[in-house]
Amino acid sequence: MIPALLTAQSCVDHVHLILGTGPLAASRCAKSLEVGARPVILAPETADLHFTLAKAVEDGRVRWIQRDFEEQDLRTAGREEVDGFVDAVFVTWPAKDPRSSHISSLCRRLRIPVNVVDAPSLCSFTLLSTYSDGPLQIGITTSGNGCKLSSRIRREIASSLPPKFGLAVERLGSMRRRIWEEDYRLNHPNGAETVDVVDGEDEEAAAQKHTFNSLVKEDDQDPATLRTRRMRWLSQICEYWPLSRLAAITDADVAAILEAYRSPAHTPIPTPGSGSSTDLLPTPAPRKGTITLAGSGPGHPSLLTIATHTAIKTAHFILADKLVPAEILALIPRRTPVHIARKFPGNADAAQEELLQLGLEAMEQGKDVLRLKQGDPYLYGRGAEEVTFFRDRGYEVRVIPGITSALSAPLFAEIPVTHRAVADQVVVCTGTGRKGAAPEPPSYRKSKTVVFLMALHRLESLIKSLTEQVDEQDPTVTVQKRALWPSGTPCAVIERASCPDQRVIRSTLEHVCQAVEEEGSRPPGLLVVGHACEVLHKLDQGQRWSVEEGFRGLDAIGSESTLSDLNVLRDVEMCSPKDTQALRPDAQVSTTAR
Repeated sequence: MIPALLTAQSCVDHVHLILGTGPLAASRCAKSLEVGARPVILAPETADLHFTLAKAVEDGRVRWIQRDFEEQDLRTAGREEVDGFVDAVFVTWPAKDPRSSHISSLCRRLRIPVNVVDAPSLCSFTLLSTYSDGPLQIGITTSGNGCKLSSRIRREIASSLPPKFGLAVERLGSMRRRIWEEDYRLNHPNGAETVDVVDGEDEEAAAQKHTFNSLVKEDDQDPATLRTRRMRWLSQICEYWPLSRLAAITDADVAAILEAYRSPAHTPIPTPGSGSSTDLLPTPAPRKGTITLAGSGPGHPSLLTIATHTAIKTAHFILADKLVPAEILALIPRRTPVHIARKFPGNADAAQEELLQLGLEAMEQGKDVLRLKQGDPYLYGRGAEEVTFFRDRGYEVRVIPGITSALSAPLFAEIPVTHRAVADQVVVCTGTGRKGAAPEPPSYRKSKTVVFLMALHRLESLIKSLTEQVDEQDPTVTVQKRALWPSGTPCAVIERASCPDQRVIRSTLEHVCQAVEEEGSRPPGLLVVGHACEVLHKLDQGQRWSVEEGFRGLDAIGSESTLSDLNVLRDVEMCSPKDTQALRPDAQVSTTAR
């Protein structure tokens, strides 16, 4: 395939004739407006305009000629300065429409650029997948072999550029224009006050000759060399400096560079890294600390994301929640200071404020701070509050998601929170609202699974609010607001999910409070309510609750201990609950029935 000539065309005030009224026509119209062109829609009055086209026509940004296409439109709908010819035609009808081929032939005969959607053979030009950042524009084409692939390549290239690189391009362009102007005035003292940028093309051409890297000596008086030395230096830094360093150039750097070269006959070219007073590499600003909010997952270290694990290893200071497991804290390098939240009943807000201030102080010292939270930062983790706090003080916050126990704990307890014909929705609730208030519980629906976080300390009142119509503020008041949960609804308390000492208490709403009272509490834990709890584990007839101890499902696959555990698990499935205690001490099942 012969490659196309890729060009960047100025389309300001050009007239683009767009044939069609659907989403593709709207897209072409939006692109024309973006580049300063004047789109003209040609379609019958009865045509159904895409809503964005209709809005653009209503606002006067797009002209609509309300009739079918006629050949003369190519010669009359355009600008006066080009004798009425349109500047480009976009055909958005289906490729099989016979009119598309006819219009393509007309445009080619009149040398009017034409683009027909999904018909490369009918196009005299194609549109690129573009990325724009100020003056920087990047266009990708696969020559009609797949617009999705073009978009993918464009995204990959754009993601590799430094943020806001367009500003650096603009600064370098400004420097280039000023060099042209100053050199022009130096060599044409009686010339015009201003000079068009094209006057600098000779200097740029000189900078690209075979002498591009030749040494410029201080006693070199060749006028041609002296005149182009600043342009050569600018060309060299554009060629060799890392893009990240070019992106760091500031307006002050531009001014310093121009000042240093204002007397080209006596000033040597700066050598990057020379340490001299003329070394004009951008001076790094004092290091600014960073803040990262990361979720540590439900507990087991293997459930950390790679991003969070990297943040743990590279942070200068770590602020950890009280419930982050010791196995996670053990991953922190010994050299890294750690502050664990001093949260206890009645002190949560003060402890939170202490964490925020410690993080702020560390960042002001240029440190990278990791705020390590249990589960996921944004799921009942005050994550957004902390983002707002640091953002208001001038710091951008990186947030790394974590696996939330709301979904992973039921999985480790073999509870599928959704299951066909059993559970078609999942609701995640907190058992404790702001300042310890009891939030309103969700209404009953047989196909609903509810996961309650931070609820076990008030389990009795929570169960009562689910199964009885009472006012939390006044238990003597009966209210009719929502469907009550039947007392026989299956539920499960899951504690220390994913850890070796995980425990699962399976019961019903009627007996779960008694079960927890007799078995004791092992925080952190959560409550799962709904018929999904009995999809894989169902209590025997007359059984009030069962208790399952231990979890080894995330040990290294292939190790002897894991293979042994897997064999024990297989044996457990074949035994009655009374026999399992002797088979597997780390995954015991005890049952209490009345």
